[in-house]
Amino acid sequence: MSTESSPPQQPLKVFVVPVTPFRQNASILVCGTTNKAAIVDPGGDIDTLLTALAESGGEAEKILLTHGHLDHAGAAADLAERLGIPVEGPHRADEFLLQDLPAAGARFGLEMRPVSPDLWLEEGDTVTVGAVEFDVRHVPGHTPGHVVFLAEGLNFGIVGDTLFAGTIGRTDFPYGSQDQLVQAIREKLMVLDDAFTVLPGHGQATTIGQEREINPYVR
Repeated sequence: MSTESSPPQQPLKVFVVPVTPFRQNASILVCGTTNKAAIVDPGGDIDTLLTALAESGGEAEKILLTHGHLDHAGAAADLAERLGIPVEGPHRADEFLLQDLPAAGARFGLEMRPVSPDLWLEEGDTVTVGAVEFDVRHVPGHTPGHVVFLAEGLNFGIVGDTLFAGTIGRTDFPYGSQDQLVQAIREKLMVLDDAFTVLPGHGQATTIGQEREINPYVR
């Protein structure tokens, strides 16, 4: 007599959905235990995101925002209204960017609404996606209120426009600071395990170990 064993359940499923002309990595995180889902940084292309959500099989419970730039937050208000779910994040220091989304979008021919999050996030907060917990870290420099979401137990994090494969986020804004960004990355991201995988806001995922070796800003 033989028995079949089920494959181990994934604690978190991650679906990356590039959106907008900026090819921003929106993502859908689905808890393997509860099937609850979060949509992270829905910058635009709502129909594409809704299709990806349906294909993921997840039940959306919230939207998470890393920061207030249009390619990350431009569709948050409409999507939250459409799905009847709250918006969590970023840090309140990005409120001016979220309120300026209509003007920011208009400069690129995009129609956007301002976003008023249901919950502002701060350093040390925790957010959940179903049964999965993410620690919130405030990593300013790209924008004043940028946060990242780190699940250290899973060696995985969403880092927005802070750390990229081989480089870091832009800081050539009136409110940007390269010194501030580099310091925050070193203190809050580079202390993680080499095997820790980070998904940035654009381009491919990377690991902390890889960035220690190749990234001229943080190695």
